[in-house]
Amino acid sequence: MVNGIDLLAVTNLDGLDTLERIKICTAYRLDGATLNVPPSDHAAFARCEPVYEEMPGWQRPIEGIRRYDDLPAAARRYLKRICALTGAELSIVSVGPKRSQTIQV
Repeated sequence: MVNGIDLLAVTNLDGLDTLERIKICTAYRLDGATLNVPPSDHAAFARCEPVYEEMPGWQRPIEGIRRYDDLPAAARRYLKRICALTGAELSIVSVGPKRSQTIQV
C-alpha cells in the first residue's frame, strides 16, 4: 500500500495511447543500494537512478471507450500492474477530459 491509499483513480490514460512501451518506476538505485521508496533527502534523491519496469503500450485511441472491459488488453494489464504495485484497487479510469469519459470500475 502506498501512503495508506486503498482506491486508485487513474486519469489521462489516453495520454499513453501513442507509446510503444510504458515505463513504470518501481524502485531507485542509490550508491549501489536499491530503495523501494525515494529518499527524503534532496541531495540523495538527486543522485538516485530510477529502476523501471516496461510494459507494452496499446498504440490506439481509447477516448471513445466507455467500459473497462472494452479497453485494449495492454491497457488493462498496465492498470492491473499499477494496482499490484500500489496495493490499491482501481476505482476510476478516465480516457479523456469529459465527464462522460470517466469509467467507473
